[in-house]
Amino acid sequence: MNFKHLHYFWVAAHAGGIVRAGEQLHISPQTLSGQIKLLEEALDKKLFRKSGRTIELTDAGRLALDYADEIFSLGSELESAVRRESESGAQTRFRVGIADSVPKAIAYRLLEPALGGSVSLRMICQEGKLHALLMQLAVHRLDLIIADAPIPADVNIKAFNHRLGRSTLSCFGAGTLIQNGRKRFPLSLGQLPVLLPGTESAVRRKLDHWLASHAISPRIVGEFDDGAMTMAFGREGRGLLFAPTVLESQLQAEHNLSMVGQINSIVEEFFAISIERRISHPAVAMIMDAARSELFNM
Repeated sequence: MNFKHLHYFWVAAHAGGIVRAGEQLHISPQTLSGQIKLLEEALDKKLFRKSGRTIELTDAGRLALDYADEIFSLGSELESAVRRESESGAQTRFRVGIADSVPKAIAYRLLEPALGGSVSLRMICQEGKLHALLMQLAVHRLDLIIADAPIPADVNIKAFNHRLGRSTLSCFGAGTLIQNGRKRFPLSLGQLPVLLPGTESAVRRKLDHWLASHAISPRIVGEFDDGAMTMAFGREGRGLLFAPTVLESQLQAEHNLSMVGQINSIVEEFFAISIERRISHPAVAMIMDAARSELFNM
């Protein structure tokens, strides 16, 4: 078996198509199709079949993908281990993807301990949608993803969720909104300006359900995918906002935002997602230890 052909098949299977996989591998779709056909001939089995304008795995393809996931996961762990060994005393690159729905303050608190270890790191952070980051992780362009949700069920990659911790959600505000918001909270949210996270975030869906269950129609003045923008408007008193309760002291000190009310029924969870089942990367180990013992007190 030619493992280069197996790698091409593996990328195509996770990308969900030949064209998209070709873009990731920087080769033409025709070349990629030819390489996968050679693998099929070596195995004497069809690995893909056409489904409309797309392709899907055959039974043999799903079996091959399970083995390929294990092979390339182990290969990546081997590469990382050897690189760390060879770079001992030198600067090690640590590539992190941060889901854009994760509050920046949480991301900083989670990642900062990795820079204080004995290994000299160059941390390279990339922000984006979780699905896109998972594709980068699958082809080993990232070492870790920080997310506020586990791997979605519709994403077929060999990776592992490592729970970092959880926090309830709270409402915060500045200026006159603090006292006005505390009166008859949460019903006060129906009369005061409110800043909400974007509609695609996991916490927004939870908030919408919670507001509906309390028959509250908030006066929404802004919706933001970027949490930093929410903070900028919130600290100027433009509206009440929602953030993890564990950030209370930090929001008070850095943004002059005070807690208006706590929502115990909404819990946010945070995960480190890696291709390692057992954590061996020292930076990831420090992140997990600090998250559990300091930030979330698990």
